[in-house]
Amino acid sequence: MDSRAIRILCVEDDKDSCEMLTVLLSLANDDYAVTAVHDAAKAMELISAGPFDLYVLDMWLPDIDGLQLTRWIRETGSSKPIVFFTAVAKDADRENALNAGATAFLVKPNDLDQLTPTVERLLGQSGMSASQFK
Repeated sequence: MDSRAIRILCVEDDKDSCEMLTVLLSLANDDYAVTAVHDAAKAMELISAGPFDLYVLDMWLPDIDGLQLTRWIRETGSSKPIVFFTAVAKDADRENALNAGATAFLVKPNDLDQLTPTVERLLGQSGMSASQFK
């Protein structure tokens, strides 16, 4: 992996959804280095080894939920963007995710067309624009 790459971690328990997210983001920008895992334990292991520039999380994971993972990421001191991309569509879930430290909340599959623009916008706001590598 290019050390200049923008590192994105996708945490999604559904393997097909995980593959789709990986392909979608990888095709959106050559500078995105997307790592995908299927549970929070593996995500925490990878994050402990080195931070990512952006996180895409599902709400429901096999070990802990996305809210707990979000709180844990924030407790590590990370202020990097966290995007929930989940089938959970209740306003209370959106509010809980944002209160836990999420930056954005998108509902799958309805907001699929908003995922890449949201990622690009949040990376730009955090100073991680792919144009810096050109």
